[in-house]
Amino acid sequence: MPKSRIRKKADFTPPPAARTATAIRLTNRSWVAPVMLALFLVGLAWIVIFYVTDGSLPVKSFGNWNIVVGFGFIAAGFGVSTQWK
Repeated sequence: MPKSRIRKKADFTPPPAARTATAIRLTNRSWVAPVMLALFLVGLAWIVIFYVTDGSLPVKSFGNWNIVVGFGFIAAGFGVSTQWK
C-alpha cells in the first residue's frame, strides 16, 4: 500500500505592508573600509604631529587634549569598523 503524503504547513510570511515598515538595509558597504582607514590615519597623524612639533600643532590651544582628539579619531575608526561585513 502506498504511503500517504505528509501535509506540510506553509511557512508564515508577513503581509507586504509589514515588510515596507522595516528599516532600510544598505547592501553596498564599500564605503566602510576607506572611512575606517582614513579615521585611523587621521588619528595617528594627529598624535604624531602633536609630538613632533612639541605641542604647537595641530591645535595649540588644545594642549595635551590633542592626544585625546587623536585617539577619538582612532576610536571612531573602530566604531565604523563594526559596520564592515
